[in-house]
Amino acid sequence: MSSSERNGQPGTLFGELLRQRRLTAEEFSRQADRFARQHGLKATLSPRHVQRLASGVRADGRPLGPPRPVTCRLLEEMFSLPIARLLEPAQSPLSALSGDLELQARVAAGRNIDEQTVRLFQHQLDITRVIDRRLGAPALLGQLRSQIDQMDAVLDDVLDEVVQQRLAAVLVDASALAGWQSLDQGQTSDAWSHYSKAIRVARHAKSAALEAYARAGQAVVLLDIGETQAAVDLTRHARTSAKGRVPDLLFSWLSAGYGEACAANGERLKSMQAFDDAERFVPSTDNGETPYLVFDSTHLSRWRGNALARLGAREAIDVLSDVLVRLDSSFTRAETTLRIDLAQVFTATGEKDAAAAHMERARLLAAQVGSVRQRKRLAALVG
Repeated sequence: MSSSERNGQPGTLFGELLRQRRLTAEEFSRQADRFARQHGLKATLSPRHVQRLASGVRADGRPLGPPRPVTCRLLEEMFSLPIARLLEPAQSPLSALSGDLELQARVAAGRNIDEQTVRLFQHQLDITRVIDRRLGAPALLGQLRSQIDQMDAVLDDVLDEVVQQRLAAVLVDASALAGWQSLDQGQTSDAWSHYSKAIRVARHAKSAALEAYARAGQAVVLLDIGETQAAVDLTRHARTSAKGRVPDLLFSWLSAGYGEACAANGERLKSMQAFDDAERFVPSTDNGETPYLVFDSTHLSRWRGNALARLGAREAIDVLSDVLVRLDSSFTRAETTLRIDLAQVFTATGEKDAAAAHMERARLLAAQVGSVRQRKRLAALVG
């Protein structure tokens, strides 16, 4: 181990750049692998290799030899600096880079973000969303957070306004999904932070639709911590500010979110009126204006059934039972929620066998997707 490592200081300029960006060797290794795939480079950087390049010495203290040409090219393209400069000994953290050089590196990194890169980020996010609804959040959340950090780090340095807005839109989508996954894992503070980021970045994207979408998602966090009136106020504001400015599918979804909040707050009439509004606005086909939403008449009925279950209405049984037949089997977490709703209503009506059957299936599904949130709901229902 070098003296620089023992003192907690990077040994090379490359190591100093990682420190400034607050990246661990593991995080940079993942970023480098993604960059190589996106740019057609046949290069990989293991965390151990990253550590060696950052320190400037091998594990046994011997000087570091020259990296392979493909590794040099990868690092030079990522930092827009020659490899010889990257592997120079670092100065003190405060003087390692002049302000001009650091800014040049940031602008160069921003210039590397183009339309194709944004499409790749979106494609990666779309795959994450599909896997999430099938298998749950535990295996995906860390990877998604890394993708968010990567986009967030370069967003302000993208000079092309159109590209910047499109990257911001993907970042909103990713942050909102991370908020939902964090909530599913019982991490309410993290969920709140992710949704707050989504709201801020939506303004960067100049999108009223995305901002309303993020605000309504944040309201679900409020519901989970018992702040039902605050959730009603937030969803009402999101819906009101969005009316006439967003696609019909999103307005329908926002209305359903308001209905859910009203139901949680015990306001049945307002809740059912909101769901009636949602039905009037849900389009017969999705025209692709809201790729971040998976929502249709089946999901709307499921949401209405959930609200009726919260209100203790027996009619929730017919609504939810019908949805259970129609629901796409790939929506594992949605089925979990639906069955817990049914168990809740059957428990309230004294139909213990039916309640037990749905709880047993829900318990299996919750374990399958690793949902802490739904396991808590089951535990509260049994208790």
